[in-house]
Amino acid sequence: MRMKQYVLSLDQGTTSSRAIIFDKIGNIISIAQREFTQIYPYPGWVEHNAEEIWSTQASVALEAILKANLEGKNIASIGITNQRETTVIWDKKTGEPIFNAIVWQDRRTSNYCDKIKKDGLTEMIRNKTGLIIDPYFSATKIKWILDNIPGARNKADSGLLAFGTIDSWLIWNLTGKAIHVTDVTNASRTMLFNINTLNWDQDLIKLFEIPNNMLPEVKSSSEILGYTTGHILSHKIPISGIAGDQQSALFGHMCTKIGMVKNTYGTGCFMLMNVGNKPVFSQNNLITTIAWKIKDKVQYALEGSVFIAGAIIQWLRDGLGLLSSSNEAELLASSVENTEGMYMVPAFSGLGAPYWDQQARGTIVGITRGTSSAHFVRAALESIAFQNMDVLQAMEADSGISIKEIRVDGGATVNQLLMQFQSDILNVRVVKSKISELTAAGAAYLAGLAVNYWSSLKDIQDQWQLERIFKPKKMSSRLERIQGWKRAVKTTRSWSSGKKNFY
Repeated sequence: MRMKQYVLSLDQGTTSSRAIIFDKIGNIISIAQREFTQIYPYPGWVEHNAEEIWSTQASVALEAILKANLEGKNIASIGITNQRETTVIWDKKTGEPIFNAIVWQDRRTSNYCDKIKKDGLTEMIRNKTGLIIDPYFSATKIKWILDNIPGARNKADSGLLAFGTIDSWLIWNLTGKAIHVTDVTNASRTMLFNINTLNWDQDLIKLFEIPNNMLPEVKSSSEILGYTTGHILSHKIPISGIAGDQQSALFGHMCTKIGMVKNTYGTGCFMLMNVGNKPVFSQNNLITTIAWKIKDKVQYALEGSVFIAGAIIQWLRDGLGLLSSSNEAELLASSVENTEGMYMVPAFSGLGAPYWDQQARGTIVGITRGTSSAHFVRAALESIAFQNMDVLQAMEADSGISIKEIRVDGGATVNQLLMQFQSDILNVRVVKSKISELTAAGAAYLAGLAVNYWSSLKDIQDQWQLERIFKPKKMSSRLERIQGWKRAVKTTRSWSSGKKNFY
């Protein structure tokens, strides 16, 4: 009798490391999760301990297997999905990081980004990478570490250092420090990778003064990359799928056709549209990114990033004390019919797409004596939906496609008030899948395809099941509400325009 096999997905996120085991019909067999330390050395700086990321990820992988009463030999393959852009540089000989991982949210390179914009490099970088010049991406983080950590640049020039996004760091450790790779989705987030040629771009490497020998080999998103060494997991398991978290979610949603859109509601929001096998370069401040590469076929996506989404509910809870738990948000917000003209623009670390205003900071407008905590919470929830509206409008303008439906996942999708308001303000269907862990599922699917655990995309598509559709309701004040939001954003950007940048 053949031993029952499963796929293990390692979902390394911004605040926690998770491991999820999936069976052949996409059911979750077990989950393990562990949070790790968030480090904030200065305002706008965000760091992680890369060793802690590795230890938490390794421990939850083992925990998930044990919870399911399985052994390493029951795992057909491992897929990895990860927080993107977060930058680790380590010593190739010792395997030890030379500095904390600089997180995607970090803004310390804002001044340098402003400088290269003034140098007229915006279009050149966009045409090669699909990206906007911003501290968000990895290149300026690498440069900062090499320029600021004593001895780092000399070591790099001597070929002693390795750079990787979190996927590279995990694979390096899982394979016993033998394999230094990444995939096209993560490479496309570094601001060093040419999405037209699918190679590291020598002009950009020269611009950012990053030695070629630091960079990982770039692979497809679905192929056998190497095997676990055995001392972490008792059986040598193929690592056969990698995708950055948002691309993984797009694949998990089975948005495999041109014009299909997904939106993930997490710490931030990330909306991606499949645009097919050729890149579509945005005229509206969206990012063009690689969605995935399977065998020789590459798919591209348009992406809009909202920096603060679920984080605003955490702020209401932890910063203002308006909620004792995040679960209270929907009930409190539902106790009022609307915000009575109050808007909250949560630009805590700048505004993402389509504004890309790194100097913007949070603003609340329209407060009256009658404003209550319920109005604050409702305005916070609505701000998530309004920010996504800005991204979707830009996406429609760039693609020439009128979007009728978005597929959604992430923690905030349990909030029915938010999902219905999102549908109403976008005037589109908001579709929620029965599978909640779509980011992890996407990595599992990519890994399973590479080892024929699933024989085809159709096998996976046939598993996709709907949980609920939120249909847009007629909102008489819709245009007025949208205009109010646009005014609030304009106010935010106007206030921030004269503020000194302290980073």
